[in-house]
Amino acid sequence: MTDSIIYNEVQQANADYVAGFGDKGGLALPPARGFAILTCMDARLDPAKYAGLAEGDAHVIRNAGGRASDDAIRSLVISHKLLGTKEWFVIHHTNCGMELFTTDILGSLLADNLSTASFSGTEWSNPQHGGGSPTGKYINWLTITEQEASVLDDVKRIREHPLVPDTIPIYGFVYDVKTGRLNEVKDATDAGRVRTQMAS
Repeated sequence: MTDSIIYNEVQQANADYVAGFGDKGGLALPPARGFAILTCMDARLDPAKYAGLAEGDAHVIRNAGGRASDDAIRSLVISHKLLGTKEWFVIHHTNCGMELFTTDILGSLLADNLSTASFSGTEWSNPQHGGGSPTGKYINWLTITEQEASVLDDVKRIREHPLVPDTIPIYGFVYDVKTGRLNEVKDATDAGRVRTQMAS
């Protein structure tokens, strides 16, 4: 045990989980329901609950903003090519932290200092200064200006990727953090529609 309360809580929670694990060790490697979700890492989103998932049902790929980064697309391609998923969902959400800054702002904050920044509601600042790195200025942080537009952009990027088959439908949604509802972005789902029929 360590002095970290969180560490100890996680260890205890895992011990409790193991005690009731049952026959889950027999779950198959491919997701049983044959689909994947790309969504945000925001702690308020629980894909298992909003999409009705049990362990073993689907692949869930998470990053800041639920963006179609190179690594997210890498995971989706593996999900289909080697593990058989046939439908994909891109799900962003309201009140996303990725709407609260720009790539330039984050790059400047990191260049100044690497500790956690403060947000006043309108402006970011570093409580401490020094010890930063300019490396953050050379990263595209994939920030978001408008959720529906970013969902559409991400679906299009996935749809147009040369390693993504035309036979996979890609659906676009925005999750409402106030109600739990998945609101479809019709333009995104249209952009992600199947282009060809799978050969028999």
